[in-house]
Amino acid sequence: MNAPNRGLNIEWIPDSGFQLRKAGVQFDAVRVDGDDGRRLADLMEAIVGGEPGPVVTEANGRRAVYFLVPAGTTVRRAWPKGVLPFNAAAGSISYVPVPALLGRTWPISWRYPPTYPGRFVHTLILLNAACLLLG
Repeated sequence: MNAPNRGLNIEWIPDSGFQLRKAGVQFDAVRVDGDDGRRLADLMEAIVGGEPGPVVTEANGRRAVYFLVPAGTTVRRAWPKGVLPFNAAAGSISYVPVPALLGRTWPISWRYPPTYPGRFVHTLILLNAACLLLG
């Protein structure tokens, strides 16, 4: 058991700092930048009545918000403008920043940390919420 991972034993979460993880292996991700990403995270929380699954935020640059969804679920979906899927589709290699659960991880942090292995944001709920919010 890994103390820095609060006993969750999720292999893709680093022990300290943050690391890049290849999308499409353990998870896909959906990135929405800036205030739109934060509004989408708030909407997801409201829709599901609590934490929506693992969501990572950046404090600088694009101020990106990454919604971690099950691997392979972002491919061949019509995402609205301003939404960028990260996956391992043919001809696509994407990396997602993943912070440790504890310690210094700035500028990357968990908006909603993982609660147990295999728990991710529900892709179809996210897609519908993104279409509602972003058109």
